[in-house]
Amino acid sequence: MKSITIKGSQRESVGKVSTKALRNAGKVPCVLYGGEKPLHFSADELSFKDLVYTPNAYTAVIELENGEKFDAVLQDIQFHPVTDKILHIDFYQLFEDKPVTMNIPVRLEGNSPGVRNGGRLLFRKRKLTIKALPALLPDFITVDISKLKIGGTIAVETLLNDDFNILHPDSTAVVQVKASRNAVLDDDDEEEEGDDAPAAEGAEANAPESAE
Repeated sequence: MKSITIKGSQRESVGKVSTKALRNAGKVPCVLYGGEKPLHFSADELSFKDLVYTPNAYTAVIELENGEKFDAVLQDIQFHPVTDKILHIDFYQLFEDKPVTMNIPVRLEGNSPGVRNGGRLLFRKRKLTIKALPALLPDFITVDISKLKIGGTIAVETLLNDDFNILHPDSTAVVQVKASRNAVLDDDDEEEEGDDAPAAEGAEANAPESAE
């Protein structure tokens, strides 16, 4: 998995006054957990742009002024309720021999015959929560929809992998094709009953609708 370097400064004081001063200076207070003790540091807010405001999954390399480096994943983030500015970030330190839990984006591949016949593609899970050793964390999980017909569903159970554990029930639907009024059913297509999910911006592969 790709990583982004965050250059930070270790914080000596963690009180409200010093925290407010950091934010006023355009910096974000952070805490790194998972080691012998929590590590408090701060970094410029712009440093987190590619880590936070992206659909991709990245790990982080936290590089302090004293030369220390830590591999980590973003664990939690707090935003200002009005301005959406980043208020605080929690990281979790990575170790080669310890599995980590992370949300990994799903990428669709291929063209669905059900969509070509007028069906509606519903992208149910744009990210999947997995647990894996750091070296085995994938950049994304590929889902092939080239055989997905009207009434068809691709569930978690078809995406199982020896490199990681998917922390969702096997029956969880990731992507589906439902019939629409103008759909043309093949002989082996089956309509699926149920409420259609609300539409959202489409991803790649036939501009699917989103329904999380």
